[in-house]
Amino acid sequence: MQTRLTINGQDLSREVAPATLLVELLRDELGLTGTHIGCDTSQCGACNVLIDGVAVKSCTLLAVQADGKAVTTIEGLATGDTLHPMQAAFREAHGLQCGFCTPGMVMAGIEIVRRRGPNVDAETIAHDLEGNLCRCTGYMNIIKAIEAGARMMGETANA
Repeated sequence: MQTRLTINGQDLSREVAPATLLVELLRDELGLTGTHIGCDTSQCGACNVLIDGVAVKSCTLLAVQADGKAVTTIEGLATGDTLHPMQAAFREAHGLQCGFCTPGMVMAGIEIVRRRGPNVDAETIAHDLEGNLCRCTGYMNIIKAIEAGARMMGETANA
């Protein structure tokens, strides 16, 4: 099926098989390997991407369902050498360990800020991270990173 998407700001028209998952299109056909496949059951959140600004698990969505949508992957967040505020916060707060879940956590963090605003608290972040698994950390630095990223995103929006 012919599918038209905007991926990381670039228009794309591609013939895809009807059963192709969005994560497969991104990783296997487009080489955007920052979107990880962690569980194959939509429970871990490693495959989170933004579709029209909303975080979605790309392993649960067929590529054809994203037809006409804007998809942002972790590779599309930075502007040149300038990291997105949430990416910068994860680096500064060391919100990672092995890094496998990090792209999905960054996207989840952006979604939390979109829904909750830049003054979101740690308890709300912890609750809203349900469905995003990290097998290496105790989540404390991830939560701190999202709090810091939220503040930075708020400052950027107000600048």
